[in-house]
Amino acid sequence: QVQLVESGGGLVQPGGSLRLSCAASSERSFSPNGMGWFRQAPGKERELVAMTWSGSSTRYGDSVKGRFTISRDNAKNTVYLQMNSLRPEDTAVYYCTARARRVVWSAMTDSSQYDYWGQGTQVTVSS
Repeated sequence: QVQLVESGGGLVQPGGSLRLSCAASSERSFSPNGMGWFRQAPGKERELVAMTWSGSSTRYGDSVKGRFTISRDNAKNTVYLQMNSLRPEDTAVYYCTARARRVVWSAMTDSSQYDYWGQGTQVTVSS
């Protein structure tokens, strides 16, 4: 069984920054090809925030490009999301996700493609 544990959410003012972390653990050896983040705001569908894949390729959601940066420590099976210039519309529950194998580019935004999910961490951007 694979567990993804997120940390780092909270309340921040517009224009501020937060850093999310997600550590993957398993009783068996687990080295996912893809790790990253989706988010879901009330009344909205879950959407891609950022993903990183083996070989250091990345993909970002259009609304966060230039503001968020994803990084990964393979030795620790941990993925990070540095969020800068936060806006009220970034308010959502952020979910860590992982996938054993890579998916094609066109499928990366489809949350049903991913194998494992964390419990979610709330990010609220408000003054």
